[in-house]
Amino acid sequence: MKKNVLEIHELTKSYGDLQVLKSVDLEVREGDFFALLWHNGAGKTTTIGIMTSLVNKTSGSVKINGVDIDEDFSLARTHIGVVPQEFNFDIFMKVYDICFYQAGFYGIPPKIAHERIERYLRKLELWDKRDSKARELSWGMKRRLMIARALVHEPKILVLDEPTAGVDVELRKTMWEFINDLNSSWTTIILTTHYLEEVEQLCRNVAILSEWKIIKNSPVKSLLKTLDREVFVLDLKNTLKKIPKRFSQYNPELVDDHTLELTIKASESLNEIFQVLSEKWVEVLSMRNKSNRLEQLFIGLTQK
Repeated sequence: MKKNVLEIHELTKSYGDLQVLKSVDLEVREGDFFALLWHNGAGKTTTIGIMTSLVNKTSGSVKINGVDIDEDFSLARTHIGVVPQEFNFDIFMKVYDICFYQAGFYGIPPKIAHERIERYLRKLELWDKRDSKARELSWGMKRRLMIARALVHEPKILVLDEPTAGVDVELRKTMWEFINDLNSSWTTIILTTHYLEEVEQLCRNVAILSEWKIIKNSPVKSLLKTLDREVFVLDLKNTLKKIPKRFSQYNPELVDDHTLELTIKASESLNEIFQVLSEKWVEVLSMRNKSNRLEQLFIGLTQK
């Protein structure tokens, strides 16, 4: 049976009379790919800060791979690696040296450190940049360097805080592949992101933070099943000048004479829609969700 590698119970944080975390409870299983979603000011940064000793908690407990951070944080921190949003390395240092000094911080022998640095820099397509100064790297390369540095001590948990922010689509897919491979080797991934399609495609479980507490903790698939309606966009080959009367139940909107939006309940079939369009000799070129399904759920849950 898989054990919990992260256990947070009744975690609170206050700054005087200002409470920024309210009794947060969270458990993450070994090997999970877990998403943490939030809106600005919901407490995500504070929670990660407490896990990594950058913020002192007011009350509650945090265990990382079974080690209570209050009892032995030096040991607990060896089990977690964090890739923060902001670049926090010396931009005048060489890529290799940034990773090497990180390994030394965790007491990793030089020979083992070199083997790991080469392995991760190669996987992240940075090995040929090992002697370059960090300031010479592109934005995407710097993001990958942050990941390589966080992995040199091979933590049980890797926290990725907006890892693909600011990178192009092609690089984002490459990073997805790398992170998936990493997760398949039993590294537990905790992902925070504003790209909700990443959560839907990559993660198995998700927790949503709002008003300084967790309001939803569920498998991604189970959460998506609670969505009772979706807005679909139909791209039409033929011109449609007027919305068919039989579409009135779908809250239709004709964006232009080749684009139709329809709101479909989970219990409704799409067959009638295609039948009506076919009767009018209108061909559908493609159909897509107007917005990410998790985005619809997230907005609905956090705006209640």
